[in-house]
Amino acid sequence: MKVAAVDFLRSAARAADFPRDPLAQIAFVGRSNVGKSSLINALVKKPAARTSAAPGKTRLINLYAITLAPGAAIERFYLVDLPGYGYARGGEASQDAFEVLTREYFACPPGGRHGASRHGEPLGPTAVLQLVDIRHPGLPQDVAAHGWLATQDRPHAVIATKSDKLSRAERSRALQTWKNSLNNTPVLPVSAASGEGMEDLWTLIVRLLTARP
Repeated sequence: MKVAAVDFLRSAARAADFPRDPLAQIAFVGRSNVGKSSLINALVKKPAARTSAAPGKTRLINLYAITLAPGAAIERFYLVDLPGYGYARGGEASQDAFEVLTREYFACPPGGRHGASRHGEPLGPTAVLQLVDIRHPGLPQDVAAHGWLATQDRPHAVIATKSDKLSRAERSRALQTWKNSLNNTPVLPVSAASGEGMEDLWTLIVRLLTARP
């Protein structure tokens, strides 16, 4: 998939900062330090998102406008990087604030499906990608987050990051364990370091954003 442009829109600290135009939105959610920023950069092939070795650094919802080359099934959409769950620099109160912001975002009607927002209301995710670390299958925080996402009225899929860190046999076992722990949900392995799975991930994103409601 050829990316024509990546534009940082803003960091959202409250519902008033969420998009109000009709573009579709794909939200990236995952445990802190799962590699969301690295995957975003690998996906768009440029350093759009800032990475950090310290978990819990992302405190806001970061919004990026992605423009694909002409002829793509969807030519423009928002990629939305949510704060990581499970850890927060600043303690429990800070983590609670992250969760409130995420729930506010999901409480908004989905963008990209019903045209422009009515009365200027903020819009939420059209579809969701949950990122998990392939090396740590079945973590309770990931399982709980997956269960919560299943209650939301949005298409969603699971992406296993850092697949380059395991051998072929280890990866096969880990993916099966992940699938079993997430109620038989398919899991797509990817690697920001090696580029594995990037085309499959693009295909998945386009399919989720263009699916009929």
